[in-house]
Amino acid sequence: MTIPKKLGLFAITWPLFIESSLQVFMRTSDTFIVSHVSDQAVAAVGVSNQLIIFLFLLLQVISTGSAIVISQYLGANKGGDVKKFAAGAIALNCLFGFVISLCIICFSKQLLQPFGLEPATLEQARIYLSIVGGSLFVQAVNLTIAAITQVHGYTRYTMTVSLGINLVNLTGSILCIFGPFGFPKLGVPGVAISAIFSQLIGLIVYSFILKKIIRLNLSFTDFYKARFVDLKKILTIGIPTAGSQLVYSISQLMTTYFITQLGAEMLSTRIYTQNIMTFIIVLAVSLGRGTQIIIGRLVGAGEKEEAYKQLFRSLLLSLLLSLAAVTLTVMFRKQLIGMFTDNVEIITLGAFLLTFGFLLEPIRCLNIVIGEALRAAGDARFILLIGVCVIMGLCVPLTYWVGIHLGYGLVGMWGVFIMDEGLRGLLLLFRWRSRAWEKKVLVSREEAG
Repeated sequence: MTIPKKLGLFAITWPLFIESSLQVFMRTSDTFIVSHVSDQAVAAVGVSNQLIIFLFLLLQVISTGSAIVISQYLGANKGGDVKKFAAGAIALNCLFGFVISLCIICFSKQLLQPFGLEPATLEQARIYLSIVGGSLFVQAVNLTIAAITQVHGYTRYTMTVSLGINLVNLTGSILCIFGPFGFPKLGVPGVAISAIFSQLIGLIVYSFILKKIIRLNLSFTDFYKARFVDLKKILTIGIPTAGSQLVYSISQLMTTYFITQLGAEMLSTRIYTQNIMTFIIVLAVSLGRGTQIIIGRLVGAGEKEEAYKQLFRSLLLSLLLSLAAVTLTVMFRKQLIGMFTDNVEIITLGAFLLTFGFLLEPIRCLNIVIGEALRAAGDARFILLIGVCVIMGLCVPLTYWVGIHLGYGLVGMWGVFIMDEGLRGLLLLFRWRSRAWEKKVLVSREEAG
């Protein structure tokens, strides 16, 4: 098994950025293509994908936990332990994914009924959800192998596979919707089948990478010999991480509900500005993931002082890149909003909100990068605690009070968003500077030695 010694932040991050951007594209491409069938088909795919994205978060419990644990053990040069953690994570996530897939197939109609879809749309959504959701166990394995590959430093490989999966999925969707060269027009079920086929191709390629590139030769016995104590370490990181993501997702849903009370124009403005800022957020997330890989390796090796300094080097780079991206966005803010709408009021307000990016995005970047560094050190529970207290206990109620009750609308809500990211970022920075995370490292001193 190969264990790369030196990892550079930029070399790790740029493939992660492209991969994450491709994943954003993949989530929207099916909806765009299906729009050529009917509005009902778009609704069916859109609602189904909301459920699938939520369930996908659950699958990240194990993949995220395994990535951080394996990163620390790589730093400690414990190749044998890496193998058993990898085998246990793949087996556990495959089993978890299979249970979720089975539940979706059996209860697809019941899961969709609360959305109040028309009978014809409900049936299309049920078919799509049953096919794509029923294969989530394949995505679970892909997600885990991708995480293992990335922490070994081979982020270019996962970027390439992600590109391939996107191209296969996009090509299949086009064939099934438009039917060129005499290909049968399969509609929504065809788009679902295309998604499954692309994931199966991804699984084959990921398995090859695991064996030939990482040289992690896993036998059948490795998968069922996973020990509970090893899986417990993975879940110790994975569950709080998923919990943090869930808290944030719920807060976004509640905020969207508040904005609907301001009217359709305000909701459209929020959606357009959010879409424009997505790639800046993806940049911050990619830098955070790159930092996580490096710091996980350093704390596993017992180099805690170097890990401490690395966070600030990562922060400097991330803040500079974030400010550069925001500057470029603000320079063309009206043109960017104008790509979505010709409504002058939406363009004016959206352009104004984008200028807040000079405050919001660097602070968000601070929050994300420090958060990933703390997770890499094993301090995931603190991030969940901060999320629950600040987001749900303070910022969600404040968003309603300022935006709706006091009447400051979307501008007031944006001010709360900045306060939320800033407060959480400062608390995480104080936590990092306190070095309390040093006691949370998953590799014991004896193991690292």
